[in-house]
Amino acid sequence: MKKEFGLSLFLPPLRGKIQAGYNHPYFLKAISDCHRLINERKTEVLLEGRNRVAVVVLPRADGTKAAIVIKEFHSIGVNRLKNVFLPGKAFKSWQGACALVERGIETPPPVAYLEKRKGLFLEQSFFLAERIIGFQEIRFLFRQLPSSELRQLLAALSQYLSFCHKQGILHHDLSDGNILVRKDERGEFRFYFVDTNRIKVKRRIGLLKRIKNLIRLGIPPEFQRFFLEQYLGTGQVKGFLWFWYRINKIAYTQFVELKKKLRLRKLSRKLKIQ
Repeated sequence: MKKEFGLSLFLPPLRGKIQAGYNHPYFLKAISDCHRLINERKTEVLLEGRNRVAVVVLPRADGTKAAIVIKEFHSIGVNRLKNVFLPGKAFKSWQGACALVERGIETPPPVAYLEKRKGLFLEQSFFLAERIIGFQEIRFLFRQLPSSELRQLLAALSQYLSFCHKQGILHHDLSDGNILVRKDERGEFRFYFVDTNRIKVKRRIGLLKRIKNLIRLGIPPEFQRFFLEQYLGTGQVKGFLWFWYRINKIAYTQFVELKKKLRLRKLSRKLKIQ
């Protein structure tokens, strides 16, 4: 039987799961209204957009305090209809984070998820995880590190991603903003996956799919071949595999640029109307 993470959680009208270490009255009382928690003046808001991300300090069972990141998901339009038939993002975030923990892949430790449904429709959705400190998004290091250190980072990252893929982990939003990194006391790079709602667990991931999964990473063009060589563990990338990586990379880059243009055009129209 597959191991289940967490305990069932029922805080009417919210349902979900919680890790056993946080299942105590003080913590449960605090998270019984996550929407109110996020909107308190003292709350540190990390991201304000379609989804909101905030940090709150909540009591542990032993009387100490824990910094907890709460992500509030909002479903609109087609996504609201999808959630009638498919699991919500908070539940998928929980599942993804637990799958990583189970396989020894680092991620902010999942604490709980909570959902409120009205009939078939998902009205509220929250995912809670412990806050980790001392890490930054990998995108900043791609831009800041000198060539010699960047090569070390890319070598370590390639080995990390190869391990994740071999464990059956496929992150469908494997972008610079969803990998956190820092150096540990031994000077080695450590990586954390975030935004775990788009993680899928596969029995086996084919080579072409694995290579295609790498294209969202903003690796500087002059280091892309080196990165792929390190990922494949070969001294030289075969012609077709390099072509496959580059053609998918170019297509994705053009798609992103198109989305940006459409977004700017939409914003421009709104400003004209106002």
